[in-house]
Formats: sequence, C-alpha cells, structure tokens
Amino acid sequence: MTVLPVGTRRRMMRNPRGWIAAGFGAGFSPIAPGTVGSIVAIVPWWLWLHDLAPRDYAAVLILAFVVGVWAASWAIRESRIEDPSLVVWDEFVGMWLALWLLPREWPWVLAAFVLFRLFDVWKPWPVRWADRSLKGGFGTMVDDALAGLMTFGVLQLALALWPMLRG
Repeated sequence: MTVLPVGTRRRMMRNPRGWIAAGFGAGFSPIAPGTVGSIVAIVPWWLWLHDLAPRDYAAVLILAFVVGVWAASWAIRESRIEDPSLVVWDEFVGMWLALWLLPREWPWVLAAFVLFRLFDVWKPWPVRWADRSLKGGFGTMVDDALAGLMTFGVLQLALALWPMLRG
C-alpha cells in the first residue's frame, strides 16, 4: 500500500471529490481500506438503498458509477498513483451491485461481502482483465463493478436455488 504524503491527504480531505473517492473517509483507514470501504458501503444500502424500487436502484448505481469515475480520476491525478488505496468508492459501487435485490438479512449480506471481497482480491476473469487493461478513474471503477456483478450473479442463483436446497 502506498502511503500518501500529508499534503496530498490534506488536499483529498478538503475537496468533495476526495471525500467521495475515499468513501467519505473510509479510504483513509490505515489497515485494509478496501475492506473497510466495503463494510461502510453496507450502511447506506441497509438504511436507504435496499428500499428503492429496482429501477431507482439501477439509476443510483449508474449515477454512483459516473460520480466515481469523476472522483477517482481526480484522486489519481492529485496523488499521481494509478490506483491509490484511498479510493474506495469503487468498493461502494461494487458492494451495492452485489447487494442488489438481496433480502435485508445478515446471512445474505455477509455472503455478499465475502464473495465481493473474494472476487475483488482474487480477480478472476474478466475482473483481472479490466484491472490490467483499463486505466484512470474508469478502470478503477470497472474492475470492482465487475466483481460486484459476479457476486450479484452468484447470489441471485443461490436465491433461486435456496427453496430447493432447504428441502
């Protein structure tokens, strides 16, 4: 993990783009900022996003992705680091994709968190391809969005099969 100079951290904290990119401060965690960002992302989902209609939820996801590209691009430019660890808005969007249409029950939320972190860290194809091939704010956002979509797919399949598995 690259430690940002104090001046860069201050600039990040003084600018709204820095706060968004850093997941409202979660990215400044000295330990596992991506994991912290993923956990913090559950809070707005639990309190607000979960209750949105699917169409509205999709609109929020698209808006959050676009805002993330904008904020991450600025953070990359300011820090001069291609994918600074403090940028965790991508984890927010990835987790929100993973959690979409899930029941608001802790076993499902925990499964979404674990699978998303697994896909985000392990980077199976196409996540690895996006991580290596796409750069800038867009690249930063896409690999986590893909990890979130993979998690979404696995969990939606599990939800569909759950009644049969329970007997």
